[in-house]
Parts: sequence; structure tokens; C-alpha cells
Amino acid sequence: MSQIKKGFLPVFYNDSKVLILGSFPSVKSREVEFYYGNLRNKFWRILCSYFNEEIPQTLQGKKEFLKNNKIALWDVVTECEIIGSQDSTIKNYKVADLNLILQNCSIELIILNGNTAFNIFKKHYADINIPYIKLPSTSPANFKCDEGEWENALRRVFKRA
Repeated sequence: MSQIKKGFLPVFYNDSKVLILGSFPSVKSREVEFYYGNLRNKFWRILCSYFNEEIPQTLQGKKEFLKNNKIALWDVVTECEIIGSQDSTIKNYKVADLNLILQNCSIELIILNGNTAFNIFKKHYADINIPYIKLPSTSPANFKCDEGEWENALRRVFKRA
């Protein structure tokens, strides 16, 4: 019998401008109890590179990075049955109530990290009137992650110094 796994609470701040939504935390992320915990995941490297910062090594450092750069972070699925870290096995899921963030922040862009996040988002939030974009998954399983697409999306909101 499958066990329901729970995701993480959202990380957001009143001045967050970009909301990045993943699908659901990987096994490694669930072990370290924070987003994108697999060291092979390109997420932190791509974001920190864009903002010309070192990758924070602590949970608090990552939260400060998000706050300082006006980024909100959550997963579109808050709980589900899943085998390992495979998005393709997600079932019996609950969708994040994005109003929790959208009513408390001035989000200018929603970034969907990969196909699963995008497809579930579209199914439940198709009528949202905030611009959103699907970007290649930063997962280590995605060998075709184009960092340039991430940079272009971030540039839509954040001007480089």
C-alpha cells in the first residue's frame, strides 16, 4: 500500500516578485527537508549564477538568498503518493493553494520547473492572470536543461547589476 508523502511549506516574502513552482520534492530533498536538496540538481547553481552569488550551504542561507532576491518557492503538489523521486508516478495528489502566496505578494511571473509542474499547474490554474512560463526541469534526470532559458525568464523581472 502506498504512503502519502507531504511536501514543504512555501517560502515567500511580501516583496517576492517571482514564484518558482516545482512538482514535488525528491527523495534527497525530503531527506534534507528543503527544496532542491539533491546536489546534482541544477536549481541552486542556475539561480545563484544569475544573481552572481555563491550557492548557500545552509537552509538559512538559502532562505536568505530567496528573500534577498525576491523569489518565492513552492511545489504545485503539496502531498501525494509517489515512487522514489519519479514525477511520472505522482498520484492521488493535493494541489497547492497558490492564493496563499498570490494574496500576500506582488508576483510578476510564475516559473514552472519542468513538465509535470507545468501540466498540473495548467490543469488547476489555467485561468490565472499572472504571466507564467514552463522552463526545463533542473532535475539531474534532465540532461537537456538549458540554463539560458532560465536566465531569459529571470531577466524578464530582474535586471542584472
